[in-house]
Amino acid sequence: PTDEHLAQLKAAGMRVICSQNEVGLRHLDDPTIVGWMHGDEPDNAQSLGSGQGYGPPIPPAKIIEGYERIRAADPSRPVLLNLGQGVAWDGWYGRGIRTNHPEDYPEYIQGCDIASFDIYPAAHSKPQVAGNLWYVAYGVGRLVGWARGEKIVWNCIECTRIDNDDHKATPEQVRCEIWMSIVHGSMGLIYFVHEWKPKFDESALLSDPVMCEAVTRINRRITALAPVLNSPTVAQGAEVQSENANAPIATMVKNHGGAVYLFAVAMRGTPTRARLSIAGLSGRHRVEVLDEDRTLESADGAFQDDFKAWDVHLYRVPIAN
Repeated sequence: PTDEHLAQLKAAGMRVICSQNEVGLRHLDDPTIVGWMHGDEPDNAQSLGSGQGYGPPIPPAKIIEGYERIRAADPSRPVLLNLGQGVAWDGWYGRGIRTNHPEDYPEYIQGCDIASFDIYPAAHSKPQVAGNLWYVAYGVGRLVGWARGEKIVWNCIECTRIDNDDHKATPEQVRCEIWMSIVHGSMGLIYFVHEWKPKFDESALLSDPVMCEAVTRINRRITALAPVLNSPTVAQGAEVQSENANAPIATMVKNHGGAVYLFAVAMRGTPTRARLSIAGLSGRHRVEVLDEDRTLESADGAFQDDFKAWDVHLYRVPIAN
């Protein structure tokens, strides 16, 4: 950041995670800075300069060394490290000589407090990934596993066409990517808002009224559910039987404020009907489907519902007397 950047952000009441450069170090007492950014995609092959090709990724040891230096200069703020799509896709050739080496990642995340990554299936150009939104959840799940509860996991969400002339995520697909991320353990979302085609737009999300309204609505729902989402997850809190074996449903269960919450996400672009059963819930209960203006009824915790391709249902079951 520059001094001007920080002044503008402060005037707008907007917080920032930024590089710990000379300016940042002069502003250690500025609450506008809430964290330090420790590079972007160091796990990818690194440019050797214009027209000179690419060298290997930055070694994890160097990332850890940099992290220790950042923490020494300011131990009060967390350090965010964003990794590339190799977190979710082992065959990502953009890693150069470290393609198909997922064992690097547990080492990389020793160099941060918040581990994040990006992959954008809806706008992806490679057939292995294109349209397979589940790569987002797969990457989150891997990061959570590698972190072993020692690091916070975030991830990036696509909401523009990026550099794809033909495809971009729909609002429904963005909602799915967001909730599959949360269900698989993500605790923070980073929206990728830039676009290069048909022309460069640094804040393309704000130039797309439909997508901007959808993301705003989703954010408001997440904010309203923040106390629930930040409460402990109930281990093995639900069972799901999908009528279509090729359309699995991922779930997360929370108990909060006299209600049970079941968040369910269709993990494939194929419709199905599913039987969902909340563990430990007996008797008959009304099931509210949030944001859908409808209710269902459960018997001993079990109920059925339909899922469209990449669908999301957020259920609330009041249980308090």
